[in-house]
Amino acid sequence: MDRQQQMEWVLGTDPTVFEALITHLMSSDNDRRSQAESIFNLCRAHYPDAVALKLTHILHSPLPDLLRTMATVLLRRHLSSSDGGVGDGGLSQLSATTKESLKSLLLQAVEQEECKSLSKKLCDVVSEIAIALLPENEWPELLPYLFQSFTSGFPRIKESALLIFARLAQSIGDTFLPHLATLHSVLLSSLSPSFSPNVRIAALGASINLVQWLPCAVERDSFQDLLPAMIRALTESLTSVNETIAQEAVELLVDLADTDPEFLRGQLPDMVGSLLLIAESDSLAESTRHLAVEFLATLAVALDRAPGMILKKPQYIGRLVTVLMNMLLDISDNDIENNDAGETGNYVGQKCLGRLSIALGGNTIFPAVSELLPAFFASPDWQKHHAALIALAQIAGGCSSIMIKNLEQVVPMVLNSFQHPHPRVKWAAIIAIGQLSIDLGPDLQVQYHQRVLPVLASAIDDFQNPQVQAQAASAVLSFTKNCTADILTSYLDGLVSKLLVLLQNGKQMVQEGALTALASVADSSQEQFKNYYDAVIPYLKAILLNAMDNSNRMLQAKSMECVSSVGMAVGKDKFRDDAKQVMEVLASLQGSQMDSDDPIACYMLHAWKRLCKCLGPDFLPYMNIVMPPLLQAAQLKADVNITSADSEDIYDSDDDSIDIIIINNKRIGIRTSVLEEKATACYIICCYADELKEGFYPWIDQVVPTLVPLLKFYFHEQVRRAAVAAMPELLQSAKLAVEKGVAQGRDESYVKQLSDYIIPALTEALYVEPEEKICSSMLDTLNQCMQLSGHFLDEGQVRSIVETIGHVVTASTSRKMERAERMRAEDFDAEEGEFLREDNEQEVEISVQRWRVDPAGGNGEFEPEGRGGCSKRSFLWRFSRRAGGNGANAAGERDLHAEEVPRRPMRCENMSRGGGVYRKEERATTCAEKIVNVAMSSIEGEQVDDNSFGGQDVTSYFRTLAEVAVPQRMPWEEEEGGVLISNPRNCGKR
Repeated sequence: MDRQQQMEWVLGTDPTVFEALITHLMSSDNDRRSQAESIFNLCRAHYPDAVALKLTHILHSPLPDLLRTMATVLLRRHLSSSDGGVGDGGLSQLSATTKESLKSLLLQAVEQEECKSLSKKLCDVVSEIAIALLPENEWPELLPYLFQSFTSGFPRIKESALLIFARLAQSIGDTFLPHLATLHSVLLSSLSPSFSPNVRIAALGASINLVQWLPCAVERDSFQDLLPAMIRALTESLTSVNETIAQEAVELLVDLADTDPEFLRGQLPDMVGSLLLIAESDSLAESTRHLAVEFLATLAVALDRAPGMILKKPQYIGRLVTVLMNMLLDISDNDIENNDAGETGNYVGQKCLGRLSIALGGNTIFPAVSELLPAFFASPDWQKHHAALIALAQIAGGCSSIMIKNLEQVVPMVLNSFQHPHPRVKWAAIIAIGQLSIDLGPDLQVQYHQRVLPVLASAIDDFQNPQVQAQAASAVLSFTKNCTADILTSYLDGLVSKLLVLLQNGKQMVQEGALTALASVADSSQEQFKNYYDAVIPYLKAILLNAMDNSNRMLQAKSMECVSSVGMAVGKDKFRDDAKQVMEVLASLQGSQMDSDDPIACYMLHAWKRLCKCLGPDFLPYMNIVMPPLLQAAQLKADVNITSADSEDIYDSDDDSIDIIIINNKRIGIRTSVLEEKATACYIICCYADELKEGFYPWIDQVVPTLVPLLKFYFHEQVRRAAVAAMPELLQSAKLAVEKGVAQGRDESYVKQLSDYIIPALTEALYVEPEEKICSSMLDTLNQCMQLSGHFLDEGQVRSIVETIGHVVTASTSRKMERAERMRAEDFDAEEGEFLREDNEQEVEISVQRWRVDPAGGNGEFEPEGRGGCSKRSFLWRFSRRAGGNGANAAGERDLHAEEVPRRPMRCENMSRGGGVYRKEERATTCAEKIVNVAMSSIEGEQVDDNSFGGQDVTSYFRTLAEVAVPQRMPWEEEEGGVLISNPRNCGKR
């Protein structure tokens, strides 16, 4: 039987043949399933109408639920477009008659289906078809059908209609805008206790989806009176036989808390109280309690969208912290390393404590945790000691400021736990001291090195517990990273000797920990490590040379890290004799075949970078080895998969290298491991260019077209950062190569060509950059590139730069004013003020970098007051003289750098980077003007067409730009005797 005959036979009048094909598609026999897939795909391609109708008729048959579920899944895929939604793919291939039949048959199937899981899948199919057809008015009867079903006396039909509406509200909510009043009444009624839990939860989901879609705050607020009914639906669903209904409700509320927390503000006490009761209930399933905790944590971290939420009230945060601390007790006396993985209570507790500490800050979280610590440490149960230590480690990142002030309270609790008899407590104490070393350093190192390092050295000797040894070595790494050489000197003999013992006698995981610790010790002690070089290097080379089998790949990778760190610490002269052998091993490994997940690859990139820093120009012969794979990594494409939100065709959800986000009913999976590799490669290229200077010249033509487009690589922030940092290094390398005659006959025109490519791209990227910190880096980079380019800048580039600076000024000012407005709100508190002050400090940094941009190429680089240059006030005064014609001119009748205006002392230390005092009438003359003022010298001698500046002369154009960009007074400034002074306390006035 040929293919055509097979298709005709499958799609013939005997329905059992097609049903058998569907059954074979679920077969565990690979050959049978593959053959069935081949036939089914042929039928789809050649007879889409027949396949759609055959699948739909199965839904109406008395066949087993499993077979009908498979038919539903296949029908949805058959109608799906390439991006996972229903639309221009399969659905558009169907005839009008088939579409009409499908619409009728599917609605009938929805009404008749009694299997709950299958009914939901049918509703999904109906919803996606409606999303494709309703905007084109190709299913006008659907809305009347839904509104009629909302009032149906059959709970199953009412529930299905609400489920369909919920999906439609996500994607085409504007279809329902004329019916908001009716929908409000329907949803409020459907949430009432007179309906079944299933109907009420469906109404809850429909309400949330509609609220999330509504674009207008007034329209959203009109649905806030549904919240009490939504809370009742949740709490009363807990009394139902099936607790999964309650879990569905909490999952929906988590979604709402994440996307629109402000909507919950009016009913927040009741909402938080209800969810806390769920989290505290021992009678509920662990998964239900975890969801309740997730809701509360999600609400807490939504400060950027709904600041000042009532969750910060002590009575709530104390109860939540108690719940989380008790979750940390969910731990067994088994293997140390793997016991906390997965969605256990311990894992959820750790994750949420960390999130809360970062979101709410130390003034809120640290007191709540501290209140529980004495009882936990006094308990005879080792689990409570373990929980207390892990809690301290988890909150340190968000509570660092207040914990640094209370080191005398925190550190002894941790160090005393090193004497606990249970190895898991000792292990947790090492975890805690390692994390505190990172988050509370260098204060912890300076004040407690004499107590911490001896106990870590003692833990290294615990050969009865290799996990403790390995963790102790890791903690040495964390502690020494924030240590100065002066602190480490008296401990080096003991530390190095103990770590060498671990290299010789420890298990592999212990050896790996010892290698990373040695690398950090060498890096922190620098030249003082020369005394230990001869003792250490033989062991490192032995591991590097001998750990060749697959089971030792990570060990060999760690040895690369260690030997390159040691070489960089002791310097080229000491390392020279061993460097060649080390480089040959790395070169050999570089040329070998490696798996994509081989840890050697990433470690090797960093090892080459350290060796380059150590050897300098002597590294150049190895560039032909290191650069090709580095460029290949920098050119990696983002691995992104986009499907519909509930599509099953998506990455493995357990894959930690995948980040999944849902936007506009689309599920986006991004493989972050690929992006991290790309970012690392870009960063190392930047390091090579910086270190080798003109020696990097042969690679510029390949690197520049690779990195410049990455200035707008929005999939990964670190990729953009590395690309930004590389721009001035590449320009400098080219410029030095031309100046020193090593550019293979090229002259200054080559530097101009690079400048003309890099600076406009950087300016364009700056204009659209969403991250403030990267904006600051871009401004600094732009300044460096301009100084390197000098007279190569032309009028168009200068104008573009100034317009971009004006845009940056405007955006920064707007953000600061929004924060100042927030500070005047009634529910504003000091903790939130700390976050906003940090944000404003970033804006100050942007201002600092903005002032530093110098298109003239340099002599007049502007430094803020207190940083070695002229003050902001004095500079602006000078500029006003030149721009306003009061005695200053291009001929130099007034020396722009000689005039000084008397300075007044800074009023606030926090404003030292961007504060200062300046006259009110000079306020509009911003540093953006200065940029262009100095830039004018870059185009001196060129004919500047005033028409290109909107018909204004150049100076007027710049002044207009500045006046628009910056207000006369910022919210945190006050006037004193005709002078504006920075007073951040004004921000807290209500």
